[in-house]
Amino acid sequence: MKTFIYSIALSLIFVAGIFKLNAQQKNEIDTIPVKVLDSILVNSYLPNKGVLPETQGSFLFSGKKSEVISLTLTDADMSSKIARQLFAKVPGVFVYDMDGAGNQINIATRGLDPHRGWDFNIRKDGILTNSDMYGYPASHYNMPMESIDKIELVRGTGSLQYGAQFGGMLSYVTKKADSTKPFSFESINTIGSYNLLSTYNAIGGTIGKLKYYAYINRKSRDGYRQWEHTNAEAEDLILSYEPNQKISFRFEWARSAYTYRMPGPLSDIMFYADPQKASRTRNYFNPDIHVPSLTFNWQINKDTKIQFTSSAVLGNRNSVMFDKPTNINDTINAATMQYNNRQVDIDAFHSYTSELRLLQNYSTGNLHHVLVAGIQYMNNDLHRRQLGKGTTGSDFNLTLVDPAWGRDLDFKTKNLALFIENKFQVLPGFSITSGVRAEKGQSNMSGTINYYPNQKIPLQIEHQFPLFGAGFTYQVNDKTQVYGGWAQSYRPMIFKDLIPASTYEQVDAAIKDAHGDNSELGYRGSWKFLKWDITAFLLREYNRFGTLAETDANGALYTYRTNIGNSINRGIEIFIQADWHAGRKSSFSAFTSTAFMKARYTDAIVKKGNANIDITGNKVESAPDFTSRNGLTYRYANMSISALYSYTSETFADALNTVLPTPGTGAVGLVPAYGLFDLNSSFKLSSRVELRANLSNLTNKQYFTKRPLFYPGPGIWPSEGRNFSVSVGIKL
Repeated sequence: MKTFIYSIALSLIFVAGIFKLNAQQKNEIDTIPVKVLDSILVNSYLPNKGVLPETQGSFLFSGKKSEVISLTLTDADMSSKIARQLFAKVPGVFVYDMDGAGNQINIATRGLDPHRGWDFNIRKDGILTNSDMYGYPASHYNMPMESIDKIELVRGTGSLQYGAQFGGMLSYVTKKADSTKPFSFESINTIGSYNLLSTYNAIGGTIGKLKYYAYINRKSRDGYRQWEHTNAEAEDLILSYEPNQKISFRFEWARSAYTYRMPGPLSDIMFYADPQKASRTRNYFNPDIHVPSLTFNWQINKDTKIQFTSSAVLGNRNSVMFDKPTNINDTINAATMQYNNRQVDIDAFHSYTSELRLLQNYSTGNLHHVLVAGIQYMNNDLHRRQLGKGTTGSDFNLTLVDPAWGRDLDFKTKNLALFIENKFQVLPGFSITSGVRAEKGQSNMSGTINYYPNQKIPLQIEHQFPLFGAGFTYQVNDKTQVYGGWAQSYRPMIFKDLIPASTYEQVDAAIKDAHGDNSELGYRGSWKFLKWDITAFLLREYNRFGTLAETDANGALYTYRTNIGNSINRGIEIFIQADWHAGRKSSFSAFTSTAFMKARYTDAIVKKGNANIDITGNKVESAPDFTSRNGLTYRYANMSISALYSYTSETFADALNTVLPTPGTGAVGLVPAYGLFDLNSSFKLSSRVELRANLSNLTNKQYFTKRPLFYPGPGIWPSEGRNFSVSVGIKL
C-alpha cells in the first residue's frame, strides 16, 4: 500500500511538472527521460457491514449502537427476502418466518415482538412506513430487496430523535439514480423452487438538475406447503431536483401489494405427520399500501442544515378467511352443500406524518459540537371493519353477503413530539450526548360492535411522556471505540389489544401505554485482520399489556384487559469477523454473530382459566436465550461463495410458558430449537452481468419459529424446507 501511495504521489508531481514546463517553454523540446514503471495491483474487498457515521443528514448517531448492511456486497437471497441471511451479521435478530415467499420481513431484537417488525420505527429513505404507529404499527409496505442499496439499524437508545419505539430504527435505503448519465437500466430476473418467477426492472439518470429513479417489480410463487401461492407487485418513482448546491427537493410515490393464499395453521400432530400439509384452501391476505412523500433539504451554510418531510401511509389491509381453530375442518356443509361463509376483515389506513429537523454544528475553542432538534406531528385514522359475512366461494373475494359488519370502529390519533439532542465534545477523543423528547397526544376509539354494549366502547388514551437519554463515545485510538447510552421509550396500546372479543371482556378505562428504557455499553474496532462489535444491553419494559380474571358485583367472572406487569431483558451481542487474503485474487472471510439473552417477567400476573397466575421469572414469549449465525465466504476474482449456519434456541408461545402443546390446535406450547444451513453465491460475468445462486435450508430441516396467537391464525406455521433460486442481473 505504501508503494502504491508513493507511486501516485510521484506521478502527480511528474504530471504537474510537465504542465508547468509546457506553460513556460511551449516551443522547447522535452529532454526529460521517461521510464515506464511496472503496474501495481491493489487487492482489496469492501466490507458489507459497517456502522453509521456520527452524523448523517439531519440525524445524530454518536454514542449509539448502529449497523449498516450493504446488500450490493452480500450474497443473500434478495427475491425471497430471507431475513436470517439479510441480517446475518446483526447479532440478536430473531426471525419470524411467517411465509417463505418473502412477502414481509418479521424481525425483532432484544426480546421484543417480531410481528411485522412493529417494535421498530421502520423507514424507507427516511420516510416512515409503519401503517399506524398508534393503531397498528406493523409495516405492511413490502418493498423488493432488489431495490435496496443498504439497510441501517439503530438500536433503541436512539429513540429520542426518530420515535419512541423500544426496538429502534430500521431504515431501508433505496438505490440511487446514476449521476453520470441521463439514462441507465437495471434488470434482475429470478427463477426458483415452487415455480418462483420474479422480475425487477429499474431506470434512472440525471438530466441537468433533475434526477429520477423508478422501478417496477412483479413476483409469482407457489409455496412450500400445499395450496400456498403469492402474487406480488411493487412500483416506485423518485424525482429529485437541486436548483443549487444548497437546496434540494425530493418527491417519491411508492406502492406495494400482494395477495397471499394462506395454507393455514397446523396442530403438532399434523406438523410432525406432514409439515407441507394445508389446513385451509380458501384463506387470503391482501395488503395494498401507498407511501407518498415530499422532502425538502436546505444547507443554509456549512454548519446549519434543515430538513422537512411530509408523508403518508395510505391503503388497506384485507383478508378473507375461514377463521376457525385448526381442529375445525373447512369442509362442505351437509345442510347447504356449500362451504361455510368466510370472514372478511378490512383495515383502512390514513396515516399522515410531518417532520421538521435541524442539525447545527458549532464550536467552543478547538472542540466541535453538534446539536439536532425537531418537531414531528402525526394525524392518523385507522378504520377497522371486521367480522363481515363473506362468500362461500374459494377465490379471493371481499364481497359481503350481509352489509352489516360485526365490528365497525375508528381509532383516531393526533400526536405532537418535540426533541433536542446535543453532542458535546468534551475532549478530542471523548464526547457526551444528552437530550429529551416530549410526546403529547391522544387516541380515541369509537364505533359499534354488534355483540357489545355501545356505551362501553368509547375509549380515550392519553400519550404524554417526557423521554430522556444520554450517551458517550470514547475513541481509544483511530481503530477502536467504546460507546454507551441510555434512553427512555414507550409503546402505545394498539387497536388490536383494546377490542373486546366477547361480552365477557372489559377494557380498563385507565389503561396506560407501556414504557421503559434501553441501556447499552459496547466496544467496537479493528486490529489487523479482525473486526468486532461487542455490546451488553438492558431493556426494561413496564406496564406490559395482558388479561386478568375478575368478578363483578354479582360474582360473575369476566376477562379484564389491563396492564399486567413488567419485564427485563438483558444480554450480550457479539459480532467478530476475520478477513484473510489468500493470494493475488482470493480471500477468505469468517464471522460469528451471536447473542446471549435473559428475557424474564418481573412482578407480572396473567389470567389462566378462572384464576390469576403470578408469572414472575417466566420467559418472555418469542425471546430465545441464544441465537448464533456463523458464516464463511470465499472470494476469487469476481466470484463469491458463502456458507451460513443459523441457530435459534427454544422459545415459548405464551407468558405462562406452556410446554405441552394445546391438544388439537397447537396454539400454545414450546417452540423447539432449530439450526439451518444456507449456501449463497454470486458471479460477475462482466461489468454489466451478474449471476446469483442460492440454496436455502440445505438439509431440509422441518421447523417453525413461532406459534402466533392471532393473525394469521393460532397454531403452527411451518417454515420453508429446502429451496433453490437463480438470479441474473443486467446493468446498462
